[in-house]
Parts: sequence; structure tokens; C-alpha cells
Amino acid sequence: MEIGKYIDHTNLKMSATENDIAKLCHEAIEYGFETVCVNPYYVTLAKDLLKDTNIGVCTVVGFPLGMNTPKVKAYEAIEATENGADEIDMVINVGALKDKDYEYVKSEIEEIRDSIDGKTLKVIIETSLLSKDEIIKMTEICNDTFVNFIKTNTGFGSRGVTLEDVELINKHKNEVLEIKASGGIKTYGQMNKLIEAGATRIGTSNSVEIVTHITENYKEEK
Repeated sequence: MEIGKYIDHTNLKMSATENDIAKLCHEAIEYGFETVCVNPYYVTLAKDLLKDTNIGVCTVVGFPLGMNTPKVKAYEAIEATENGADEIDMVINVGALKDKDYEYVKSEIEEIRDSIDGKTLKVIIETSLLSKDEIIKMTEICNDTFVNFIKTNTGFGSRGVTLEDVELINKHKNEVLEIKASGGIKTYGQMNKLIEAGATRIGTSNSVEIVTHITENYKEEK
């Protein structure tokens, strides 16, 4: 298994500098990560640093609260793709979900989906705030809207992803929808269990530590 291809190498810190993003991109090249995930401000920089590579640039929309209006989120997504983003991770309006305004949640996703010209869309549902029934409902909405991924967490919630989150989503998703597990993923063992449970993408800022640990263990075994 090529572990690097599962990973969105992430730095969404408020304090991230240009040097931090350059380091993120160089690490992505060195370890073969699938994408770097950066705030919208750094999309252009990341795209330039990763030119002539097959590493994608991922960014976030409505992040981290998800309480912007759909038109604002769509504008963010359009600008991000114009600046070079290959993948968009959008945060849903959790309040609307809890109000059972499912049509609003669905139409918002569709508006962003239709604005990004076929780019990969991941829908962040923030499982740390949801009941099991709400996680199931969001999985069904993601099935119905034909997005690429359902993503578990922002990393800014009260907890990170759990194995139970991924297992529940995997049980209710269709064959097309993929799962991005994110939030608090720090070890290879944790990552591997999430993949076994059905995740096909992992969002983490601990990517290098995870990959380095695997390499060191391999060398010890040799």
C-alpha cells in the first residue's frame, strides 16, 4: 500500500507563513503525498511550488464554521479553483442540518458542486457535533448530490475522527462516494484502522511523522 497517496498533507493554521507552506509542499514532493491542503490565501503559492509534479492542491471553503451563505461559499470555491485549487473541502451548515432543513443543506452542496467545473468536492460534516442519525442523514445527502467525498471533521471541533464515524458512514454510503477521515490522526496504526474501516483519503498535519515512523520500523525489521 502506497501510504503517501492516501494523505492530504495539511496546514490550516491561522499562523501559517509562506515558509511553512513551502515546507509543506517540499515534504509532499519528498514523501509522495496526494495533495497539500492549505487555506485559500496560499492556493496560488502552493500551486506554483508544486508545478511539474502530480501533487494536487486542496483548499477549504466556509472553514471552519460552515455558517457562511451558499453564495459566499460558492464565490470562495470559484476563486480557489481559478487560483489553481484541484480539490475543495467545504463545511456544511451544521445548524441547518440540526434544524432538519435538509433541502437547504442539499442545495448548498449542489451550488458549490456546480460552481467548480468538475473539480473534486469533499463535504465536511463535522462528526464531533452530530448524532448517529445526523451522520447517516448527511451520508445520504452526499450520496444524492454525487459529491466525491464525505469528510469527517475540520480538525477544529471538540474531537477528531473516530473509527465508529468511518464505519457508520461506510455502512450507509453508496459505491461512488469516498470517505476522507480527518481530525486528530497522529499515528500509522490509527490511520491504518481508518483505511481498513473504509477511508480512502486521510487528512492530517502529522503526515511526515506517520510515514517516517513506518520507514524506521521497516529498517528495524530488516
